[in-house]
Amino acid sequence: MAETMGSDKLEVPQPMRLPADHPPVATGRVGVLLVNLGTPDGTDYWSMRRYLKEFLSDRRVIETSRLIWWPVLNGIVLSTRPQKSGAAYASIWNTEKSESPLRTFTRSQGEKLAGALSDLSNVSVDWAMRYGKPTIAEKLDALKARGCDRILLFPLYPQYSASTTATVNDKAFEHLMRLRWQPALRTVPPYHDDPAYIEALATSIETHLASLDFEPEVVLASFHGLPQSYFRNGDPYHCHCMKTTRLLRERLGWTEQKLMTTFQSRFGPEEWLQPYTDKTVERLAKEGVKSIAILNPGFVADCLETLEEIAIGVGEIFHEHGGEHFSHIPCLNDSGAGMMVIETVVRRELGGWV
Repeated sequence: MAETMGSDKLEVPQPMRLPADHPPVATGRVGVLLVNLGTPDGTDYWSMRRYLKEFLSDRRVIETSRLIWWPVLNGIVLSTRPQKSGAAYASIWNTEKSESPLRTFTRSQGEKLAGALSDLSNVSVDWAMRYGKPTIAEKLDALKARGCDRILLFPLYPQYSASTTATVNDKAFEHLMRLRWQPALRTVPPYHDDPAYIEALATSIETHLASLDFEPEVVLASFHGLPQSYFRNGDPYHCHCMKTTRLLRERLGWTEQKLMTTFQSRFGPEEWLQPYTDKTVERLAKEGVKSIAILNPGFVADCLETLEEIAIGVGEIFHEHGGEHFSHIPCLNDSGAGMMVIETVVRRELGGWV
């Protein structure tokens, strides 16, 4: 028995040995790809049109029959919306870098994550956009070329929705279908109730409110909206948003009247998740509420929907209807707290690979 046990030796993996004429092969690394929603290349008509066409052509985003939607998209939306959206983007554009704030923040998040993971010598970090540039396909190829045969795909959406998380995953797997040698791929699950995420949000709220010269009577947690039909068809997004607010409320020790959930950015005639952010702000002002603050927990970085729609547009609505003090609480962006959330999720999901 002892002889038998002694003869069983653990086999140590040997380095890949290739023939002298074999093409060079890079392997052995692990990639992390952060993916955000997207951004136009500029605020001009054609840049906006290209971006909007890609975004609004996605069947995950617009589920309406193509027979109905294509004439509306190409005949009406893409003729009129590029000018309006371009003007909105121009109001928040990063003129120094000639790009949208979302691209600036996402790039910074990628760079800072790479620094935070510097102790993992075989990990490479990159970033991409679902719509616009840099594309998911080109960044997957770049990671593979650097020797990443395992890639962690991180859709930067705390709350899951088919129109956000799923379409990022779709695009990645769509590209993998074209590859002869595919890297192994993991996708990051939603982290709407992750303790690190809730704590970071709570800390950012407390820090921001402490810097104000007024105490908000009401704070709104405004999430991007979603058509009611998507929710009825099984999308868990609404439930994830409500849980995020509930956990945040519990952490802060606030009441339901102090911290409310609302939904913004509705598009088209269909009924969307309610209550609507703009209508709620208008109602509060008319009811005599003089001071409010709004945060956007569903966005990991400030963008058009937070900087222009909320900080500017909704702020104007509040003041126009009698409100006096309004403040927008910035997203976590590339702050220390925000990066800690991303790093915490990534390290957990890399388990067994590094």
